[in-house]
Amino acid sequence: MSVVEMNKDSFQEAVAGDGTVIVDFWAPWCGPCRGFAPVFEKAAETHTDVTFAKVNTDVEQELAGALNIRSIPTLMVFREQVLLFSQPGALSPGQLEELLTQVKSLDMAKVHQEIASAQAGEAQP
Repeated sequence: MSVVEMNKDSFQEAVAGDGTVIVDFWAPWCGPCRGFAPVFEKAAETHTDVTFAKVNTDVEQELAGALNIRSIPTLMVFREQVLLFSQPGALSPGQLEELLTQVKSLDMAKVHQEIASAQAGEAQP
């Protein structure tokens, strides 16, 4: 699957789904972003079951601000509407591969159960 450019509307739609979405927040002037782009694109070719998306923070400043993006590149991974990973900095090909392996192997029923339990605990007086 190729890498898709996202704006605030397509971002909301993508992360509201049940699939896995990995988002690269970047800017054209950012050297580390340009260096990471081929790594990201190669992973997109390999992992066709994952949506790989890029958000240009210069164009989508409102979205970047809402997500508290302070440094680029920043990667975020969502699966079944849950933010599982958020980290600034470019990853090596091996690190990105390991991250994708970990995300795919998660028991999402357990993750959702843990979130529900945590939210229930916060609601208790």
